Amino acid sequence: MIFQNTLGNKVTFSGIGLHTGKTITLTLRPAEAGTGIVFHRVDISPAVSIEAKAANVVATRLSTTIGHDGATVSTIEHLMAALYGCGIDNAHIDIDGPEVPIMDGSAAPFVENIVKAGSKACGKAPRKYLVVKKPVTVIEGDKRISIIPSRHYKISFDMEFAHPAVRSQFRSMVFSNDCFSREFAAARTFGFLAEVEMMKSHGLALGGSLENAVVIGDEGILNEEGLRYPDEFVRHKILDSVGDLALAGYRLFGHVKSVKSGHDLNHKLVTELLKRTDAYAIVELAPEGVLPINIAAPEFTYQAA
Repeated sequence: MIFQNTLGNKVTFSGIGLHTGKTITLTLRPAEAGTGIVFHRVDISPAVSIEAKAANVVATRLSTTIGHDGATVSTIEHLMAALYGCGIDNAHIDIDGPEVPIMDGSAAPFVENIVKAGSKACGKAPRKYLVVKKPVTVIEGDKRISIIPSRHYKISFDMEFAHPAVRSQFRSMVFSNDCFSREFAAARTFGFLAEVEMMKSHGLALGGSLENAVVIGDEGILNEEGLRYPDEFVRHKILDSVGDLALAGYRLFGHVKSVKSGHDLNHKLVTELLKRTDAYAIVELAPEGVLPINIAAPEFTYQAA
């Protein structure tokens, strides 16, 4: 699409916050071109608005949290991934608590209902793309994430855990709305039983259960229904990456390569990329659906993914 999109109608979600354990309701509303994604903490008087941008990230422990004027909204990554995956550029989000509901632990409930609400173009306002021109890399110990020039938006993820139920998994995705919705949106968040018990003892994961997460015990998966995909863990890592990287504020053209990355490293990559103004260009699609030539390399003509 060459024009910015918003929701066709309002859509409301209600559920438990993974870490707070509180019941929270949020409503997505259509927004005008150039608005971006904006959360409004309507349980605070006066309401506090928080733009979903990397500059507003205040915490990345266990989830991604944005904040402004003392108000925060955490665990935004699954909803952000759903909005990006459904092609929604602009939306207002009214929320009556400090955390996005975890739903079933995936982005699928958000995607399903956003699709039902429909979408519409924001007039003739062109959609803006961030096209990577030079590689940008962040390394911390054995964790690494980079983004390099590419004709598409692509994410490759390599993960490894010292547990027989997980071990190593690798998957790569060339992003499209259909591919994300069909193959990644339903992948659930996961955690190890010992870590979940420790988090609850520290006042975290209070809303976590087998209804909204895959829990891994010493002998394997505790969920009776098992996994939705044989490689559900790495698919969820890619889902998280889509949501975290959406905080760049633009649709992306670049290949993200992750090794054991998480919310913190995802955020650091976006921050480092936006600092490196020589490493990217902000462009608009031409009417025929192509990006300008010579953005990253003379031989490249970028095609819309």
